Amino acid sequence: MTTPASPAPTKGLEGVVAASSRLSDVQGEAGRLIYCGYDIDELAGKVTFEEVAYLLHHNHLPNVKELHLFKEELASERDLPAGVVKIIQTLPSDTPPMHAIRTAISALGCFDPTSDDNSMDSQRKQAIRLIARIPIVTAYFHRSRQGLSLLPPDPTLGEAANFLYLISGEKPSLERERTMDLCYVLHADHGMNASTFSARVTIATLSDMYSAITTAIGTLKGPLHGGANEGVIKMLQEIGSLDKVDAYVAECLQQKRKIMGIGHRVYKTLDPRAPHLKRMAQILSAELGEPKWIQMSDRIAEIMLREKHLHANVDFYSATVYYSMGIPTDLFTPVFAISRTAGWTAQVLEQLADNRLIRPQSLYIGPTGLKVTPIEQR
Repeated sequence: MTTPASPAPTKGLEGVVAASSRLSDVQGEAGRLIYCGYDIDELAGKVTFEEVAYLLHHNHLPNVKELHLFKEELASERDLPAGVVKIIQTLPSDTPPMHAIRTAISALGCFDPTSDDNSMDSQRKQAIRLIARIPIVTAYFHRSRQGLSLLPPDPTLGEAANFLYLISGEKPSLERERTMDLCYVLHADHGMNASTFSARVTIATLSDMYSAITTAIGTLKGPLHGGANEGVIKMLQEIGSLDKVDAYVAECLQQKRKIMGIGHRVYKTLDPRAPHLKRMAQILSAELGEPKWIQMSDRIAEIMLREKHLHANVDFYSATVYYSMGIPTDLFTPVFAISRTAGWTAQVLEQLADNRLIRPQSLYIGPTGLKVTPIEQR
C-alpha cells in the first residue's frame, strides 16, 4: 500500500490562512486596509489613536463617555514599577532600543501578580497596562541612555502627546501631536503580519500576555518587518542628495540589492497607509525648509514604480515623518511597537476567546535508515 504524498510546504506560509479575525483585513490586490469594518482612509485624520485602540478592543468606536473613561484608564496605568525603572536605568547606554524594550516588557510580567491569571478579565486589564506602558518604557530608556532625568507621565495628555513630552521634556505643538497620533492610527494593526502571528502562537500555548507581546516585539525588531523604516532613513542619508538618487537606485537594481521601504509582501498595489504619511512628510518638510528628504523619496518611488512596478510602503514615508519630527533614528521601530501594541493585544485576546494550539507540520527532507557507526570507527 502506498503512503499518500505529503502536501508540498508553502514557503513563508504564503497564502495560508491561519485564523479568522474581526480585527483587520489587508486586501493586497485592492490596496485596502480595514479595521473592524472601517477603511483606513475613513479613520485616518478623523479619529484618534485612543479611539482606534478602543475600536480594536471593543469592536465599535467609542462615544464621548466611553472614550473619556478609556483615556482615563490608560493614563492611570502609565506608572512603571520601580523595579522595571531600575532595570531600564542599569542597561548599557549603547543597548539598541528594541532590545531594551523587549527586556523591559518581559520584566513587567515579573512585577504583575496577575500575569498568570488567564481569565479574560485579567487579560484585558493586562492588555490596557501594556498599551499604556510601552511608550513610557521607550521614553525612559531614551532619556536614561542620555543621562537625563525621567519625567512623570502627564495624565492630561493623550498617548501621542505624552510620549513626545516624555522623550523631549517639552509639551508638543498640536501639529506634532496630530502627526504622531496619525502614525499611531496607521500602524495600530495589520492582519496576520509576522509579529502578530508570533504573538498568537505564543498565547495559543496559554502562556501569558507579557510573553506574547515580548515575542511580538522580538519579531518586529527584524529589518524585514518593523526595522525597515530605520533602514529607509539610513539609505537616504547614504545617498545624500537628490542628484545622486538615480545612480544609487541603478546600482542597487544592477546588484539586486533591496531598496528599503519599496514593495510589500501582501499589497500588490499602493500601500493605503503610504499616501497619508507622504502628505505629512511633505507638510513637515515644507515647515522645516528641508525638502531634500521627501524629494529623494519621491524620486526613488518614481523610479521603482517605473522599473520594477513596485510601490512605496508605509515604512518609506514614515521614516521621513519621524526624522522630520526630530525622533532619533533608532526609535523609529519602537514607535511602531508602541502603536502596534494596541493591535497585538487585541489579537491575543481574540486568540484566547476561541483558542486552539497553533501547531503546523513540517515536511522532513533529510535521510532515513542511517546506522550508528561505533565511535572508534568514525
